[in-house]
Amino acid sequence: METSKQNKAASGFLKQGSILAAASILVRIIGMIYRIPMANIIGDEGNGVYSAAFEIYNILLIISSYGMPMAVSKMVSAKISQKRYKSAYKIFKCSMLLSVFTGGIAALFVYFGADWLEAKFFAKYSGIAIPLRVLAPTIFIVAVMGVFRGLFQGHRTMLPTAISQIFEQIVNAFVSVGAAYFFMRAHSASPELSAWGAAGGTLGTCFGAVTALLILMIIYTVYRPVIKKQVRRDKLSAKESLGYTYKLIIMTVLPIILSQTVYQLSGIIDVTLFNNVMGAIGKTDKEVKTLQGIYSTKYRLLVSVPIAVSTAIASSMIPNLVTSVAAGDMRDAKKKVDMAVKFNMIIAFPSSMGLAVLAEPIIRLLFPASDYKTGGAMLMIGSSCVIFYALSTVTSGVLQSIDKMALPVIHSLVSLIVHIVFVFVLLKWTNLGVYALVLGNVTYPLLVCFMNGRSVSKHMKYKQEYTKTFCVPLLASFIMGIVTFIVYKLFFVLTSRIYVAICPAVIAAVAVYFALVLKLHGLSRKELYEFPMGRRMARIADKFHLLR
Repeated sequence: METSKQNKAASGFLKQGSILAAASILVRIIGMIYRIPMANIIGDEGNGVYSAAFEIYNILLIISSYGMPMAVSKMVSAKISQKRYKSAYKIFKCSMLLSVFTGGIAALFVYFGADWLEAKFFAKYSGIAIPLRVLAPTIFIVAVMGVFRGLFQGHRTMLPTAISQIFEQIVNAFVSVGAAYFFMRAHSASPELSAWGAAGGTLGTCFGAVTALLILMIIYTVYRPVIKKQVRRDKLSAKESLGYTYKLIIMTVLPIILSQTVYQLSGIIDVTLFNNVMGAIGKTDKEVKTLQGIYSTKYRLLVSVPIAVSTAIASSMIPNLVTSVAAGDMRDAKKKVDMAVKFNMIIAFPSSMGLAVLAEPIIRLLFPASDYKTGGAMLMIGSSCVIFYALSTVTSGVLQSIDKMALPVIHSLVSLIVHIVFVFVLLKWTNLGVYALVLGNVTYPLLVCFMNGRSVSKHMKYKQEYTKTFCVPLLASFIMGIVTFIVYKLFFVLTSRIYVAICPAVIAAVAVYFALVLKLHGLSRKELYEFPMGRRMARIADKFHLLR
């Protein structure tokens, strides 16, 4: 009976994680769908400006508030597990005030300092100040929104976050495409036409964030009486000063912010290095922006879809892992870590292989107006980053959950230093060009997940299982890749249509991988049940005698 309860507790976060993962994948798919017409409207040069503006936006968003959802989730979960509801609600209110302040300061800085940021960091990206000013209010909105999401996640429900993300992206999609088209027409005679197209895309981000915040506020209003009732019944919370509460929040959120800041810095440094080194060897501003646009809009956009799963699992795992650690149940904590890593690898390996095998067809299908040769080569070379980002994201979440908050920061910083040297050497003394950024995007998470893995093993006395977690997905993905390539080539030769050939190739990939993972005993029946539609998949597997 006790074992059954532990299994249920250990796997419960995967159900919530699956909800958020499904929403995140849907959000990424919507993102890809709308980015295709938007990318074609504003062109590769406009995409270069768009991505450069987002690099600055992301770093300031992270510094001001990005760590709040995870930090609030961790703190609220810890208090709720102790039935200290007053303390949990106090953390929520103080976090909201802090986010309003920091988000407001960052938004004002971006709006009024846009010209300075352009001149200081992206001199070759003329016009970047225009989309930056449009993005500025979004920083404040997202700061407030993050605290609401952290509150709900701390209560171990991912549904409000999932719903708000989906509606946010839908609004973002329609506004981005419409505004990009309108701005490009309205400013067709402007020398900064690309920047105005990029500004249209960033306007969608702002409107989407407003929509998500309104949805979360409505859900909070409905849920508030329950919180108030819990607070009134709370007899356990000790009186804590505001100073202590703010200190707790800052000490929790700071390592998360630093870790994310270091990661985001790698993107800004990549753009800056590429900008300067390519300019020094004679590349024109337009060539630099075009290559950067392909890298950010095609390559990074596509690899972000499967990475969203690991981010969702990490978000749902933290409050549950905090509860297990607070209760001293390390056996349950280790089981949760084991399931989170395995779940991620089951998805990351075939995603990486599929992107590599179908790299050029995917780019040609989604971005017909772009340089599909360069984009396809980037995707094929760099698709393995999906595996390493998935593993580094989950292991960082584990370390943050067990109060080893500084370690992900240290590991990210070490990886960043290695990354800078590696990318600079490749750019300066090889002819790789933009492919140096792709290789750097693989080595950075590889080093982080290696160091994170060692720390998790050391501090949790955790022994990683390798055969079913890594070897089976790797072998199944390799065979899947061969079959996928053959099916695609066969149908393409017969039809000469990419969209006709790619559909049966993807169907074959899913069927072959699913069958091989089960036949190689990579997943048990109980583990399969934890996947979205797991019981339905199990019934299909039984018909083909794939499960024991």
